[in-house]
Amino acid sequence: MRQIVLDTETTGINPKQGNRIIEIGCVELFERKLTGNNFHRYINPERDSEEGALAVHGLTTEFLRDKPRFHEVVEELREYIQGAEVIIHNAPFDLGFLNHEFNLLKLPTFDSHINGVIDTLVQAKEMRPGKRNSLDALCEHFGISNAHRKLHGALLDAELLADVYLAMTRGQNSLGMDIVIEESSGGIAMAEIALAEVMVLRASDAEEAAHKDLLDGLDKAVKGTCVWRTSSL
Repeated sequence: MRQIVLDTETTGINPKQGNRIIEIGCVELFERKLTGNNFHRYINPERDSEEGALAVHGLTTEFLRDKPRFHEVVEELREYIQGAEVIIHNAPFDLGFLNHEFNLLKLPTFDSHINGVIDTLVQAKEMRPGKRNSLDALCEHFGISNAHRKLHGALLDAELLADVYLAMTRGQNSLGMDIVIEESSGGIAMAEIALAEVMVLRASDAEEAAHKDLLDGLDKAVKGTCVWRTSSL
């Protein structure tokens, strides 16, 4: 399955008030693997960013002045996203802006080009009710480094979100088990089992001694042999 992790930066929070997209960043996943086939464009919105938005993304009017307008990049974007499942954090925000931009150009909606949307904010709230579920909070929860994220940037945020999404949805695939089943003359046969390499760390002498002391203490507490010394385990 082809998936696109997408993020945008905008001049403000409401497209109905004339705010526009100024950056689009997309990261491609195929069969849950990063392909490196990314899409990234800065866009001249032909207006200034609101003060609050500028503080978030830092993309000044001067920086964006010589960048292409949305109508100059839309065909590339349409081709890139066509038929993919799109992954967005807080999807209504980005989709609202994208559909607005497409509507201004009298094009079919952004939604009509893709094969569904996954909102990672919705998923995160289901997994972590009552917790902070911003992208930064999820990076911290899943141990994903975002130290280089000083300001919001569409491509950087899409790259971080791809890592977060893969971590959130890993499940039993975390050990890398991939079983391929194929038909044979005798019925269904297991053709291949591929397991990810697992690193085994041996205990040091000091750790083994500490472990023995712990078991000795447990033996003393139960006045016999604790369960952890039984040969059946």
